[in-house]
Amino acid sequence: MGKIRAVAMGDEKQEKEQKRRAEARRQTKDSKKPFGKAQGKVKVEGVGMKGGQRVAVVEGTDIKPEFKKLIEEVESGKKSGEAGSRSAGQKKQKKARVRSKRYVEAASLVDKTKTYPLGDAISLVKKTSLTKFDGSVELHINLNPASLGEKNPPAGGMRGSVSLPHGTGKQVRVLVADDAIIADVAEGKINFDILVAHPNMMPKLAKVARILGPKGLMPNPKTGTVTEDTAKRAKELSTGKVNFKTEPDQPLIHLLVGKVSFDEKKLTDNVDAILDAVGRGKIAKATLSATMGPGVKVQI
Repeated sequence: MGKIRAVAMGDEKQEKEQKRRAEARRQTKDSKKPFGKAQGKVKVEGVGMKGGQRVAVVEGTDIKPEFKKLIEEVESGKKSGEAGSRSAGQKKQKKARVRSKRYVEAASLVDKTKTYPLGDAISLVKKTSLTKFDGSVELHINLNPASLGEKNPPAGGMRGSVSLPHGTGKQVRVLVADDAIIADVAEGKINFDILVAHPNMMPKLAKVARILGPKGLMPNPKTGTVTEDTAKRAKELSTGKVNFKTEPDQPLIHLLVGKVSFDEKKLTDNVDAILDAVGRGKIAKATLSATMGPGVKVQI
């Protein structure tokens, strides 16, 4: 059974225009082929050719005159037909991002061409914080790909952990894996931010790996969450020890270093601890920013 096409009353004119443009596109496509009726050439293969000849070219008809003008319009990207229709060559323009007045005022306090000493950078970050709540302070690190070596390619591969002297200011729920927690996870109940496990628990955790893995909660020896001394590790992680790693496709590290309400000394100590753990010689650029605030470049 053939396709059923519904046509609204009064659309005959629009349908004719669509057919006319479709025919023009077909002829345009045909005219670009090495051989074709629109080119006035037909490829003929067969017997009766001269020695070594396998193809003969026979002159045919040219493009229909009524389609020439429409073909020129289509190829040049000009509009044709009904008003407001978009040609194939036109693309929708993206709207420019408009920042709020408060952000523009805050960003004007930061010189984007300058790298600030750590103390000055922290002062600016606190001053340019835009949130009414106690926002977070984040550190964004661009690593120098040349310093990572072949074992740590620019696409990623660097990871580690660091103990922040004053914590992040965020309450971290750390639990040690047991049978009860595994049963809760299987039912979709996840009441922790970090899960620490003894190596003997890993075979049991494999049953819920599909749940924990996509959320980044699966214990992993590389992040130090699989250990013999689970109680010690859980205490470290709950009191400010954080893991860091590069993004999968970029040599970038993003870390929370505290809250805007922290005094300058606390933030300075935390940032220094991270820079030392990563390795200052491996860092190409470091930027501090508050939640929703502008970035401030930091001197390494």
